[in-house]
Amino acid sequence: MAFKMSVQKCSGKISEVEIGTGAKAIKIGGENVLPFYSFDGDLGNTQKVGIEINDVYPDSWIDCYKEMYKDVANDPAAWAKYVEDNTEADFICLRLVGADPNGEDRSVEECAEVAKKVADAIELPLVIAGCGVAEKDGKLFAKVAEVLEGKNVLILSAVEENYKEVGAAAGLAYSQKVGAESSVDINLAKQMNVLLTQLGVKSENIVMNIGCSAVGYGYEYVASTMDRIRLAAFNQNDKQLQIPIVTPVSFEVGHVKEAIADEADQPGWGCSEKRSIAMEISTATSVLVGGSDAVILRHPESIKTIKSFISALA
Repeated sequence: MAFKMSVQKCSGKISEVEIGTGAKAIKIGGENVLPFYSFDGDLGNTQKVGIEINDVYPDSWIDCYKEMYKDVANDPAAWAKYVEDNTEADFICLRLVGADPNGEDRSVEECAEVAKKVADAIELPLVIAGCGVAEKDGKLFAKVAEVLEGKNVLILSAVEENYKEVGAAAGLAYSQKVGAESSVDINLAKQMNVLLTQLGVKSENIVMNIGCSAVGYGYEYVASTMDRIRLAAFNQNDKQLQIPIVTPVSFEVGHVKEAIADEADQPGWGCSEKRSIAMEISTATSVLVGGSDAVILRHPESIKTIKSFISALA
């Protein structure tokens, strides 16, 4: 008897979200099956890979990055144009770390001006990440959403403490996309989506940032949370979870010791650049097979490898 493939049909489907404008705009989501399960149904849009840059010189980054970007790292617009022309990234994530009140504490207006210069310098879609301080990010994202009106950027991310300010400005007033950030918990992820939709932000203008950790750092919680979110979206037809997931992998990998420890301090661990790439690739592949529709990385070689990985399985 000939083998007959058993097909598992899902009742739910992830919404499709478009980021950017023009020929290089990207779409994420749209799938109605688990990641890479092409034998069960429609994979939707191919997963996308972005690259992280900062608005200030990356002092905390390992030496290989400083050398790689030595000619552009002091000029975010030039840096953005460089990675657009010299990497395989589908989008660029500008992280406004200079706004951090515990760091340079740059003003909202100064950071928004940097974001505008970066957006004007590139054609790739732009994702804007903040400094991680909710009160400052709320004001920052509202201003950035205003100055980038018409660019269709993704503001990453609104949290419980500032979602009204961010959602009203980015998702309603200036028609940007809004990231709903939570901390590796299906209920918190759903709650953020509910809060934003109740505010009036349409689901097709929301992506989820459900949290992440580098592999080896409690990653099993990330894996189980992604599984629960995607299974609820597909099999239980939970519309509040039928939203694409974007995972900023580099934000986590960039501060774990296995990826950044200096070779002089840990001679037995080998090259820090190779370790950083390996950690990014391991974490990115894990979240992609778990349900993420886009990842943000830091090293061009990581991006190249992950793009090949996606192409081979999609």
